[in-house]
Amino acid sequence: MRIEWMQQETQVDTPKNVEAAGGVSRRGFMKAGAVAGGGLVLGFFLPTGGRFAQAQQAQAKVYQPNAFLHISTDNRVTVQVNRLEFGQGVQTSLPMLIAEELDADWSKVNGALAPAGNQYKDPAFGIQITGGSGSIAHSYIQYREIGARARAMLIAAAAEQWKVPAEQVRTSRSMLLGPAGQKASYGSMADAAMRQPVPASVKLKDPKDFQFIGKPMKRLDAAVKSNGKQQFGMDFKAPNSKVAVVARPPVFGAKVAKFDASKAKAIKGVIEVLPVSTDRGGNGVVVIADGYWPAKMGRDALVIEWDTSAVEKVSSSAQMASYKALAQQAGKPARKADTSKLAGAAKKISAVYEFPYLAHTPMEPLNCVVDLRADGCTVWAGSQFQTIDQGAIAATAGLKPEQVVLNTMMAGGGFGRRAVPSSDYLVEAVNVAKVWRAAGKTEPVKVIWSREDDIKGGYYRPSHVHRADLGLDDKGNIVAWDHVIVGQSIISGTPFEAMMVKDGIDATMVEGMGEPYEVPLNLSAHTVKANVPVLWWRSVGSTHTAFVMETLIDEAAHAAGMDPVAYRKKLIGEKGKRHLAALDLAVAKSGYGKKALPKGQAWGVAVHESFNTAIAYVVVASVKNGVPKLHKVTAGVHCNQAVNPLTIEAQIQGAALMGLGMTLPGAAITLKDGVVEQQNFSDYTLARMTDMPVIDVHIVPSNDPPTGMGEPGLPPLAPAFANALFKLTGKRLRKLPFDLASA
Repeated sequence: MRIEWMQQETQVDTPKNVEAAGGVSRRGFMKAGAVAGGGLVLGFFLPTGGRFAQAQQAQAKVYQPNAFLHISTDNRVTVQVNRLEFGQGVQTSLPMLIAEELDADWSKVNGALAPAGNQYKDPAFGIQITGGSGSIAHSYIQYREIGARARAMLIAAAAEQWKVPAEQVRTSRSMLLGPAGQKASYGSMADAAMRQPVPASVKLKDPKDFQFIGKPMKRLDAAVKSNGKQQFGMDFKAPNSKVAVVARPPVFGAKVAKFDASKAKAIKGVIEVLPVSTDRGGNGVVVIADGYWPAKMGRDALVIEWDTSAVEKVSSSAQMASYKALAQQAGKPARKADTSKLAGAAKKISAVYEFPYLAHTPMEPLNCVVDLRADGCTVWAGSQFQTIDQGAIAATAGLKPEQVVLNTMMAGGGFGRRAVPSSDYLVEAVNVAKVWRAAGKTEPVKVIWSREDDIKGGYYRPSHVHRADLGLDDKGNIVAWDHVIVGQSIISGTPFEAMMVKDGIDATMVEGMGEPYEVPLNLSAHTVKANVPVLWWRSVGSTHTAFVMETLIDEAAHAAGMDPVAYRKKLIGEKGKRHLAALDLAVAKSGYGKKALPKGQAWGVAVHESFNTAIAYVVVASVKNGVPKLHKVTAGVHCNQAVNPLTIEAQIQGAALMGLGMTLPGAAITLKDGVVEQQNFSDYTLARMTDMPVIDVHIVPSNDPPTGMGEPGLPPLAPAFANALFKLTGKRLRKLPFDLASA
């Protein structure tokens, strides 16, 4: 079976009535011609959403479909997933939404990763992207309406064929059922359904009638990932392709002064050694060979003299000292409040927090296959950013975006590293293909990054310093709070700058500060520049702001002589109802305050919202021989409607473990004279199976539209752990990773 994806634009009239929530105009509907093998294909664009979509819609006058459903004549239902699947489960959850409204036979449903295309743009962001924990949150109505419209068209076709009113036709498990016992499979009726008009108005199911949504559904890709049959980007090899490994500058943006390739060329399997442009205006040397090992051996044999004279050489120790000094001064205001009561406060808390650079380190390092031709380019990569990447590939290759086919490959993790506004690794791969073609070669090239390349390759979570001064009255109320943040911007210079940088403040740097508490927070920030490429990292600014907020609130509770849960509940305002529900659930399920812990163990608590999802953690920790140990995590999750509870549980477990990893010794990227000092898991720490605590996940029931789940599980873990350690040691931890000896 072959599915043909439509690329043409369409524009039709707007209807007067759309019943479904987040209604979709006829402008957004397209009915495709029959695909090879016959069947029904349906898609639409949802022209509503957030600031990204609004900005783009101001310029857009024509909308294309961004999702397709294919019902084949053999009754198979194929859902094109307009995201990257890299472990978060969208290849199951998004098909669940369509299957729910379609009344499909789940055993016949499968998902396929959509290539880059305007029709697959995120309804809220206005670009094709997997990020911002938006896959389910943004496509919840979108994908359900595709299913509902397809079902309505199938019913209309059956009613016409059976000559009965449409309201007398029922559906169940991909079958159409008539009033006189008529039966037809979706597959047999698909061609006829294709000829029906796309309904402008559909009514979605009441949550009480859900068959799939809210039920724990096993992953559609679980079997192939377990038996090794799943093909990831790293596994893919185009016919006759060669492997390329790049020697990149040791300092970001540096250049090659001269190189000797004689030893590299002497290695069996090495075909070419060529200069190539790399990221941030630098250049390097690429070794292209018959396979990865000869290419790597060839790179190791290169003799390169680097010119670093024109680039800044960052050293972490000096950078941190300068950040601390800058934090003593007020920055650009992000949130204003009166600080005059600090001087006369009954109790004061002063703290300086330090956060290092962090690498993404997905299990699958970066890779990309490029087949560059004079009239077009085909790329295979695990892209989180298809729209931007497709444009960057085209610009680099001297082509139009429509001449670039970007195939979305299954990826082994990413955490933001595969969503780079500069499209760094893809642009580099196209540059490799260009010099390869210039050398007279036409075979596709596969650029592979080693683990060392990945860790040293930049686009880290930025390093930050926070300075906080809090004043409490004699009743423990926070009467003044002055706060300064220092760090690099991840948004400046990107396509999102106009929307996410206001008055010189990167919104991601200060997100989560003050929330959800009613506190008089005076917040300012200093944005610094450094020759270290930085990027969002799972949960973005909340990776550091949640730690600061939740440890300071805990410290204020201690100063006030109050239980930390009770103190939080006292400060959480009207806007924090979902936080309270998550916190109450975690407290109740953990036994906090009711159950006695073994000697040497203590409770820790934290609650934080990111991507509109509130997560509360109640943890149990201990310290043995100076080494902290996390034993158990009880999570209260308020993400509104839980589409697939199994996926949510997995996301919380994975995010919590990643958050725990931030606390472990060695979990830091440091630089000396511009060179990253870490290179592999031997000197860059990740949490491992032996670090994994028991994690119990409990979800607050809700039928409201779902909120984000990919990232919110990370931020509250480290502060909850730190708060437990304070009870055990009496030490407040002010930096990540933890260092009890110097606290």
